[in-house]
Amino acid sequence: MTDMSTASIQSNYMEMVRRKRLYGGAALSLFALVMVSGFMLADSRNAGGFWQGIPNIFDFPRDVWKDTLPKLDQLPSHFATYFPSLIETINIAAVSTLLGSMLAILLSLFATRGLAKYPALIGPVRRIMDILRAFPEIVIALVLIFILGGGPVPAMIAIAFHTAGSLGKLFSEVNENADLKPIEGLSSVGATWTQRMWLGVIPQVAPNYFSYAILRFEINIRASAILGFVGAGGIGYELKNAMSWGQGKYDDAAAIFILLFATIVVFDQLSSYVRDRLISKGGH
Repeated sequence: MTDMSTASIQSNYMEMVRRKRLYGGAALSLFALVMVSGFMLADSRNAGGFWQGIPNIFDFPRDVWKDTLPKLDQLPSHFATYFPSLIETINIAAVSTLLGSMLAILLSLFATRGLAKYPALIGPVRRIMDILRAFPEIVIALVLIFILGGGPVPAMIAIAFHTAGSLGKLFSEVNENADLKPIEGLSSVGATWTQRMWLGVIPQVAPNYFSYAILRFEINIRASAILGFVGAGGIGYELKNAMSWGQGKYDDAAAIFILLFATIVVFDQLSSYVRDRLISKGGH
């Protein structure tokens, strides 16, 4: 009886393994087919063709290097020229991260089961967060630029909307792990919903909130630089102008590249350090 049972278990296991391999192979084949067909379609619609353009992929970096090498002594003055634009880009990212985080906290509290003031609104609020993060920042910024005109304000609003949707999802997941005992204690003494959230939930989840917000700030610096290409101001706008002028201005483009790269590295290291400190404190 035991041998038959063991053989049956082994047979069922091998059948399950074969089925998983079959499904995995079919999914991988479908993925490869979609990738190949999508690439062929994109290549057929690309001006000049992808394969014909591959030999020219290093032309722009080579032109930038050739234009910048004789003017290395001018790079410090270029850094000083474009530093205010870099500060504008950082300001856009900082303000949009702050506004988006505040909205994300509010949305997450209304979207968390067991914490929401109006349980019937949990589904609609979650769909709102889905919509906010479904549209890329550049799409929202293009619409706002058409309405409000160029400048940093459309970029700030666009990034803040996307940040609210992305962080709202993460914050709601953090809220679900909060201890409910402090909330129950506050409820027993007649605390309002706002007081329960402010005194019972926020102190527990604030370190995770801050960690995610710091990470998002780093992402938003890149986003604000990219939005400069569509007229949203900041260092991205200056980079677009420098590249549009072509040879003779590539030393300006190189200086902007270096400034932007150094900024992203600094904030990446800073955010990693802050997150590590928060995690280590949380562990103790």
